[in-house]
Amino acid sequence: MPPIPTPDTDDSERELLEASVPLASAGRRFDQVLAELFPDFSRSRLSEWIKSGDALLDGRLVKPKEAVRGGEPITLSVRMEVETDAQPEDIPLDILYEDEDVLVVNKPAGLVVHPGAGNPRGTLVNALLNFDARLAELARAGIVHRLDKDTSGLMVVARTLRAHTSLVEQLSGREVHRQYLAVVQGTMVAGSTVNEPIGRHPTDRVRMAVVKEGGRDAVTHYRVREKFRAHTLVECRLETGRTHQIRVHMAYVRHPIVGDPLYGGSYRQPKAATEALAARLQGFRRQALHAEKLTFRHPATGEPVTTEAPMPEDMLGLLHDLREDTAAFKG
Repeated sequence: MPPIPTPDTDDSERELLEASVPLASAGRRFDQVLAELFPDFSRSRLSEWIKSGDALLDGRLVKPKEAVRGGEPITLSVRMEVETDAQPEDIPLDILYEDEDVLVVNKPAGLVVHPGAGNPRGTLVNALLNFDARLAELARAGIVHRLDKDTSGLMVVARTLRAHTSLVEQLSGREVHRQYLAVVQGTMVAGSTVNEPIGRHPTDRVRMAVVKEGGRDAVTHYRVREKFRAHTLVECRLETGRTHQIRVHMAYVRHPIVGDPLYGGSYRQPKAATEALAARLQGFRRQALHAEKLTFRHPATGEPVTTEAPMPEDMLGLLHDLREDTAAFKG
């Protein structure tokens, strides 16, 4: 049997780890300091990451023996390699649909999907193996698409080989309806479609970007759900599923997602009209992105299956404060 293809997904293929060089380490070699700050990784692997540019000192590619000054930021871009020896763990699952062939789970923000370097335990895969030990017999424990660690919402999981094959084919054929809600910076006038190719950023290995030459086709449809004084709640529908697709496309049209640590940092936020919103925005530490609705063809019956996940509390609180801010500004 030929290998089952894995479709592109809208989650990150890497985990970004951050630290700062202790002031007491001034004058020491970068590779020595890195090994002390990230003891979960071997020195040889860390050395390889330094040479490949996956471990940066103050945003720069440096040699392993370069001396540090103390206080510089360190970023470590770790590829999320799926481990085949993941163990079951008793982690609660919010299951919105279940039968013998498929599960649909509502993933909370903060939960990593796959075990890998930097996240060997406490992942969705570990939770799924605890829920159904048979999933260990399927590739990636039945997971056919993923979400970023800090994106909440719906994911479909195959429980049989037949279901896995069908869902992968549906995703590859762009048959699965995936609808998201995002709170973005700025006020959008109307919806539209972003049809711009996406690839690895030319200078920042952690980020993706719109890449005109060499990027892979990526299409995001969006429409305005609700307008606020200086923000917009948008509904996004994925036609393709590239890494960070919605986040990249929203930033490309100059409406980055609120709280996005990779793509929203350069946006100048207007002064909030209320203290509550100012505090909320300052404390919102993840991209305000939620996979709200998922529709697919059932692998066994061929009938459509649709599930919807309510918006999580942090995004509901953000919307409440945005409405209050808008009303206060008008008043």
